[in-house]
Amino acid sequence: MRNKEVSKILSNIARFLAMDNVAFKPQAYERAALGIESMEEDIENLYSEKKLKTIPGVGEGIAKAIEEYLKTGTIRIYEEYKKKLPIDLDALTALEGLGAKRARVLYQKLKIRSIKDLERAAKNHKIAPVFGFGEKTEKNILEGIQFLKRDKGRFLLGDIMPTVKDVFDRLASLKEVKKISLAGSLRRMKETIGDGDILIVSTFPSKVVNAFINFPGVEKVWAKGSTKASVRMKEGFDIDLRIVPAKSYGSALQYFTGSKDHNIRTRLRAMEKGLKLNEYGVFRGSKMIAGRTEKEVYSAIGLPFIPPELREDHGELNFPLPSLVEMKDIKGDLHCHSDWDGGSDSIKDMASYADSLGYEYLGIADHTKFLRIEHGLDEKQLLKQREAVKKITSFKVIQGCETNILTNGTCDIKDSVLSQLDYVIAGVHSQMKMTKEEMTDRIIRAMKNPHIDIIAHPTGRLIQRRDEFLLDFDKILRAAKETGTILEINSNPLRLDLKDVNIRRAREAGVKMVINTDSHQKEQMELMEYGVAQARRGWAEKKDIVNTYSLNKLLECL
Repeated sequence: MRNKEVSKILSNIARFLAMDNVAFKPQAYERAALGIESMEEDIENLYSEKKLKTIPGVGEGIAKAIEEYLKTGTIRIYEEYKKKLPIDLDALTALEGLGAKRARVLYQKLKIRSIKDLERAAKNHKIAPVFGFGEKTEKNILEGIQFLKRDKGRFLLGDIMPTVKDVFDRLASLKEVKKISLAGSLRRMKETIGDGDILIVSTFPSKVVNAFINFPGVEKVWAKGSTKASVRMKEGFDIDLRIVPAKSYGSALQYFTGSKDHNIRTRLRAMEKGLKLNEYGVFRGSKMIAGRTEKEVYSAIGLPFIPPELREDHGELNFPLPSLVEMKDIKGDLHCHSDWDGGSDSIKDMASYADSLGYEYLGIADHTKFLRIEHGLDEKQLLKQREAVKKITSFKVIQGCETNILTNGTCDIKDSVLSQLDYVIAGVHSQMKMTKEEMTDRIIRAMKNPHIDIIAHPTGRLIQRRDEFLLDFDKILRAAKETGTILEINSNPLRLDLKDVNIRRAREAGVKMVINTDSHQKEQMELMEYGVAQARRGWAEKKDIVNTYSLNKLLECL
């Protein structure tokens, strides 16, 4: 499949067009890029079937551009822009606050083409004097570059998982493979991943290894042995394959899943019982007493099975284990955007997709007027949308909005209109570098508004791009408990906000949470799995998450 390649080049064309102040086209290219990235069908099949224009955002012009790429490997307009603006667009725009237009200004004024050029200019204080930038922006750029350096070699969970799953499925389909599992930090569903690990039981290891190193997308073979191999994928990360005997599968899976600290604890627990635990099994003297399954391994050292998400040495060996929330418990998604605020899909199409996922309800929460760049809705538009929602009878849709918490803690929509909605989500989308006291007070004031039910992405972080707000999280939790405000676990892999330690703190404080996807197109609702995994890493149970409730119970809660 070439979907990712096509999606990336269309997204870059959108950025170049935005730099050139071309109206409307950037949004169409970006929408097409998102649609292609998320679809399961191969774009080459759609092209051969003459169905490219069924993709959201793809009209005659973009369809021709896609055809040109599939035939030639490039697009003329893209090559022209790269000559006109020879900059590392992906790297520069990955920095928080440095969009395509600003990257163009920096190239025109200072000939900045790369992160290296940018860092040198910022350190020499050449960016601040450029019109529209200033000292604050210059400082933020340097902070952003430090983020990139700190997380170099790590990949977002949501970026690495689709590729590893594809390799996993290819391996699982081989008749020589008897058992297979993900391992490492990927199995523990950590926010960022260094590489992918896959563990296998096979009767013909050499055939599996040979198939693995020749899979599509493998760019380089680092190592190849009789029972293991390591490859570099074209996306830039490695996947390691290990093949183990069936009798040691459970102990090997426990060992290679980690974490390192968890494994140290389990080995110490085994030693306390006069046993030895390693990747080959659990031994009493020279006799192997367990190893085939993880459950058997944990049982042998006096422990219940510990879910992979909890294996971080955060007390999982000493505390009673929670009954963790599961995907099957989720009954709906309350933070989804429609084409009313610039999303890809109509409310009806979003509802139909939610129905296909087995949900009981869907919450539409479009942006409000302060966010003009997101086509935010005003009071009249929200009330008009409410009438449109009422007309959808094929699936239960409830209407909310994602209102903006202004710097003084008030919202950009009148209470008289908020009171008519089924629920209200509020979030901080501007002025994110306030002092700890100011930001804490700002959010707490919003919580005290009786019409606000949920705080979206509460700490504002973007993984590898932007740190959390300066917040007194204990005060936030107390205010949430007092006001009955729900805190969101945002499933977008770039956010995963709340992070796991804050989820656990919220749970211990008795604060309810909701797992939402913040979808801007229907396929993004499938990001829910990342939010559920994050909730599990935070020890959250079904009772802690309000969108595990039935519709009637949810509405009572809201």
